[in-house]
Amino acid sequence: MSADHSDSETLSQRELRNESSRVFRAVSEGHSFLLTNSGVPVGQIVPVDAPPTALTIVRSAHRTGGWTTLNIVRKRSSRSIEESVDELREDRV
Repeated sequence: MSADHSDSETLSQRELRNESSRVFRAVSEGHSFLLTNSGVPVGQIVPVDAPPTALTIVRSAHRTGGWTTLNIVRKRSSRSIEESVDELREDRV
C-alpha cells in the first residue's frame, strides 16, 4: 500500500477484534485506521465520505504463463454427464 498513512492510527487484527466499538465510533467521527497483520499493512478503514486514495497498479490483471500457454482445446463428448456418472456407478455394483 503506497498511500500516505501519516494521519492514520495503526490497528492490529487483535485490537480491531477487541476494540471494534471504539473503532466504529472513531471512524464515524472522521478518523481512519491502518490495519496491520504482524506489523505488515494489509488494509485501511476510512470514513465513507473520505476522498478515495490513489491506488498503484502493482501487477497486470492479465494472466500469463502456466496453463494459458498450452493452448488446450476442449473436446466435446457425445455423452451427457448423467450417462458418464451412471457408467461409473455401475462399476461399484
